[in-house]
Amino acid sequence: MHLNKEAKLVLENGQEFKGFSFGAEHSASGEVVFNTGMVGYPESLTDPSYKGQILALTYPLIGNYGVPGKEIENGLLANFESDKIQVTALAVSDYSFEYSHWNAKKSLADWLKEDSVPAIYGIDTRRLAKILREKGTMLGKIVFNDEDADFYDPNAIDIIQEVTIKEPVIYNEKSKNKKIVVVDCGAKNNIIRNLIKRNLTVIRVPYDYDFFKESFDGLLISNGPGDPKMCKTTIQNVAEALEQNIPTFGICLGNQILALAAGGNTYKLKYGHRSQNQPCTLVNTKRCFITTQNHGFAVDMKSLGNDWQEFFVNANDGTNEGIKHKTKPFMSVQWHPEHNPGPTDTEFLFDDFVKLLK
Repeated sequence: MHLNKEAKLVLENGQEFKGFSFGAEHSASGEVVFNTGMVGYPESLTDPSYKGQILALTYPLIGNYGVPGKEIENGLLANFESDKIQVTALAVSDYSFEYSHWNAKKSLADWLKEDSVPAIYGIDTRRLAKILREKGTMLGKIVFNDEDADFYDPNAIDIIQEVTIKEPVIYNEKSKNKKIVVVDCGAKNNIIRNLIKRNLTVIRVPYDYDFFKESFDGLLISNGPGDPKMCKTTIQNVAEALEQNIPTFGICLGNQILALAAGGNTYKLKYGHRSQNQPCTLVNTKRCFITTQNHGFAVDMKSLGNDWQEFFVNANDGTNEGIKHKTKPFMSVQWHPEHNPGPTDTEFLFDDFVKLLK
């Protein structure tokens, strides 16, 4: 019997979910979102796209396979998507205090406490997800006793500056192959791994960095949190790259930034797409891919000029899932072809990007 401290999740509309703590015991606030994936919590919790958000996992049992170790490969943590837990807090239905896995080094609870991230279990995550689907994504807070917190909207600030790299870093520098600049808006480690696997030199730069100071062959705009319109310098830099016909590949937030750089518009989705089972259809075909997604904004395809075409659409709600220039080497997708967690079905897009390089 585990008797943990009582806590509650409070939504901005006043609804409350009472439960118990299994993480750091301090109040926290952010945007409440849900993910329907069955596995992959170590990767999801370290995904910088979740910065500023309280993540509710709808799978009923969380923590049963623990947390892997912090082995380093190619200068990156091998088992995680960034160097720390990025979510503001975690909410689950049932937490497994006992864990078992060949690669586990610690419990999820211990990891959360180490990174000072609050977590609550014992709440009805099915009811929570249904509320968010009906009313849309809401602000919320996890509260302990009388330690209250103000509601906080991560989309109202330039939150990317909290997750971007501070100085340029080069990976696989000895490669004699092409060089790729990765604009780090909160890049997942597996984006870098996929480029290294293709023997490319990766120059990872801050999101507002003048990457034209570097010598490179292609540009990749990464995933990241928040409202893409906050990335004003990034949008300007990418627009200049398009003027110079530099081969460009956008992932997730990078899809939105590419559209804005091309003169298009973006808008906030009602509750976003966060899971490892989102079906996306290749336009003008019947071919559908199952994808990993984590985003709250989408591209308004009607706002783009005739030189651009829709690349993929979401088979569930018809929203945009990628854009492609009709004649120039520019493309992007709204999901995560680098996966982690989720299916590897669309990793071929990295090969397609390599083919675009001069």
